[in-house]
Amino acid sequence: MRRLMKRSAVAMILQVRQGELHILMIKRAEREGDPWSGHMAFPGGRMDKTDAHGYAVAVRETEEEVGLALGLQDQCLGRLTDLRTRPHRGTFGMAVSPFVFRLEREVRFTPNHEVAEVVWVPLEFLLDTDNREQMEWKYKGVGIPMPCYMYEGRCIWGLSLMMLDELLDLVEGRNPKRPRWRR
Repeated sequence: MRRLMKRSAVAMILQVRQGELHILMIKRAEREGDPWSGHMAFPGGRMDKTDAHGYAVAVRETEEEVGLALGLQDQCLGRLTDLRTRPHRGTFGMAVSPFVFRLEREVRFTPNHEVAEVVWVPLEFLLDTDNREQMEWKYKGVGIPMPCYMYEGRCIWGLSLMMLDELLDLVEGRNPKRPRWRR
């Protein structure tokens, strides 16, 4: 079944800024028909036929979306667990591969039409469990409580939150198998 799924990848980019570790996120532009329109996310997207693997997708999409060309100087720290999305169309959904990078240089971003803004979120904010909140997600007219972070008026939830939880578990040395996002 995995071979039948669509594939995508994202880049989770870490950088020390003013002495504090931050992670790069984007706020997606509002677009009709885009199920993730306006959401906080990581640079990334779907695999093209020209992409050799998920890492290539994360690198290509990061350059396309925010103008950051990840190179050899930007160490890839590893790959987190693939996440499966529910299908919007078709039967199998999509598998998303998160790749974690460390950026040690100053960069200027040039977001494309898919990105409303680029945001550096401090990991300390995300590690503080007092900052964890709940939002109501509407699915087929039913309100479902979901965990989230509200960072400077931006809601971080869903797949992005699941990826962050795995990363934060690794940063803190906790058991990453425990699904924190279900709290």
